[in-house]
Amino acid sequence: MDVLLKLGIVLLVGLVGAKVARIFKLPNVSGYLVAGLFLGPSFFKLISSQDVETLAVISEFALAIIAFSIGSEFVLEDMKKLGSSIVIITLAEVVGALVVVFSVTFFIFKQPLAFSLVLASMSAATAPAATLLVMRQYRADGPLTRTILPVVALDDVFGIMAFGIAMSIARLSVGSVDHSFLRMVSWSVLEIIGSIVLGFVLGLCLTVLAKRAHDNDELLGVTLAFLGVATGLSKAWGLSSLLTSIVVGTTLVNLMHNSSRVFLTINHFTPPIYVLFFTLAGASLDLGVLFKVGALGVTYIFARAAGKMIGAWIGAKAVKAPPAVTNYLGLALLPQGGVSIGLSVLVRQMLPEYSVAITTIIMFSVLVYEVAGPIFAKIALEKAGEIGGLDKRAESPSIQTYGERG
Repeated sequence: MDVLLKLGIVLLVGLVGAKVARIFKLPNVSGYLVAGLFLGPSFFKLISSQDVETLAVISEFALAIIAFSIGSEFVLEDMKKLGSSIVIITLAEVVGALVVVFSVTFFIFKQPLAFSLVLASMSAATAPAATLLVMRQYRADGPLTRTILPVVALDDVFGIMAFGIAMSIARLSVGSVDHSFLRMVSWSVLEIIGSIVLGFVLGLCLTVLAKRAHDNDELLGVTLAFLGVATGLSKAWGLSSLLTSIVVGTTLVNLMHNSSRVFLTINHFTPPIYVLFFTLAGASLDLGVLFKVGALGVTYIFARAAGKMIGAWIGAKAVKAPPAVTNYLGLALLPQGGVSIGLSVLVRQMLPEYSVAITTIIMFSVLVYEVAGPIFAKIALEKAGEIGGLDKRAESPSIQTYGERG
């Protein structure tokens, strides 16, 4: 079957899946994933693993856009107001997920070190889209809401760093490389630094050109071009394309006064890309393999949730955060999506001997978390008493607001 024909079918089926999901009051991404599942090897076999590889460029492009959007959350003025507490809380919840998932996988299920390290490192990232959608829908505001915004952005950066180090150790342990551990870790550090430098340079150039764009069409073209360049150069130079794109977005949002125009323009372009991305991700899920790692897959879901909730609680306690943050932040950090799916692609390239099992567990957890995550986020906001917080703030102007963007 022609690739473009398959692409059209994937897009249509994904949109239908989203409509069905909305009937059950579930997020669109859940519909995309389930629809893709029916197109894949588990059911109708319309999309093969070869097709997924052929269309991998769509996933890479979608991840660049997602990472670029994540970067927009790092407004320096806002980060200064929140101080080091956000870094401590984020680091604690990331470490909590890593430690619990690794301990369960390595010590209880007796999985190899490489497998356990990589799977644990992929548990750190949080998908912000679902949580943010719930916050907007219920017009939430308060200490918990204002903490969620930077945490879900920053933990993706920490997650990417953890993945790079874990992958280096994993490849060393299975003999995929012939270099020393110190050299492998040094490469990971250089990869992170190189990605930040490249992202900053490209973000600086994009800022200059975006200011001179005459209309939204030109602005969109320039932005997409730079994201393509960021991804291409990162791959060519062995850097992290995700981290590079995050830094591009961070640089732009802090240097361009009207940066929201750029992100709004991108948002108008991305819906069909996201439909294809998540539907194809669902199509890559093989339920037959899931039965072979079923117990570990289910346990991973609970272990990741426990790690994030415990870590967030410890971090919030350490910085003496308000009770709403301490008690309920972990519940709002459960969704797992774009970044983890993107890291699965890298696992297939760099650690193929474990890629099938790891990818299946991650895809299954993404499906579960994207369905359950928004529900838990709503519960957290309800218990924190922050639903309708924006309306209350409008009625009481004296309530302190979150840092506004320029």
